[in-house]
Amino acid sequence: MTQISDTNGIRVQLNLDNYCEMIARSEPPMRFAFSTRGDRSVAEWQEAFRSELALLLGFDEIARRRVASPRCILRERVEEADHVREDWLIETEQDFLLPAYVLRPLKDSEGPARRPVVITPQGHGVNGRQVYCGVPQTPEDAAEIRDGERDIALQAVRAGYIAIAHEGRGYGDSRGPKALAMELRTACDQWQHRAQLFGRTQLGERIWDIQRLIDWAATQDDADATRVAVTGNSGGGTASLFAAAMETRITVCVPGSSFCTFADSICAMRHCGCNYVPGILKLGEMPDVAGLIAPRPLLIVHGKEDRIFPIDATRNAFAQVQDIYAACEASGRCELYVGDGGHRYYATPVWPFMKRWL
Repeated sequence: MTQISDTNGIRVQLNLDNYCEMIARSEPPMRFAFSTRGDRSVAEWQEAFRSELALLLGFDEIARRRVASPRCILRERVEEADHVREDWLIETEQDFLLPAYVLRPLKDSEGPARRPVVITPQGHGVNGRQVYCGVPQTPEDAAEIRDGERDIALQAVRAGYIAIAHEGRGYGDSRGPKALAMELRTACDQWQHRAQLFGRTQLGERIWDIQRLIDWAATQDDADATRVAVTGNSGGGTASLFAAAMETRITVCVPGSSFCTFADSICAMRHCGCNYVPGILKLGEMPDVAGLIAPRPLLIVHGKEDRIFPIDATRNAFAQVQDIYAACEASGRCELYVGDGGHRYYATPVWPFMKRWL
């Protein structure tokens, strides 16, 4: 094992625990504080960073399988007391049919003819999109709704929006027959490894799916696709953050229980493979990704007892995001809400924030 010395002459051995810290000692070349020294504007930095991040996510490779006229299949329509729930299959790339519930307020409900759209990417779990719609399949699902406020799409439609709760790749049916037979909760690691073999990433594919859902929403007579929000919890929060960073048609972003730094969360403990984007720390840190959303409204919701995304690191990362929003003269559009709990969704600030900006 090669040994190196730090600036005090103390000999330190590179190992798994200090790997990220030691490799990342040199500041990434495209981090906001570095790249905005001199005459470069925030918008120019965002354009350059977003372009490089698109390459890391594998967008070019995913786009090779884009479908000009995607198939959209309505499988079921259920009328609930205050909304309609539709079960769709939407083709987001060649031969990949994305399962998505669409929740619409009843037509006789008060409100405009065209409503804003809230896309709610699910987090890890077998029945994530059912949980988000408030339709638990198991006692564990019911507990997630009761204790973690994870019926996010149901909350959205009851707030007057059209809500889309889709299935993230690596969850649900996309796990494939073998994983289903083994009763694996997710197939994220396997999916990520195979995606990387083709120059793609699982997170990039999830963002791509959200972009195609916006395309689909633009075809709906009752949807206003010029006003689109994205919000989800945990893995859904990560998808929300990165989607808003990459897709400027997203108006408002509210990631839940996911925002921190790579150094203090993803690098510091075991996480699912879907959190990893090869090469991202050569480009920047998580606050830089969030900075691509500025000046659009961003509300980060987090729990002070979250053990896998430590709150101190989240606060520090948020301060860096605030600097970017300040540079855009949009400080009032960037907020952090810290709930008295752990790794869960915190609905209290979300819908007032949505109403204010959406």
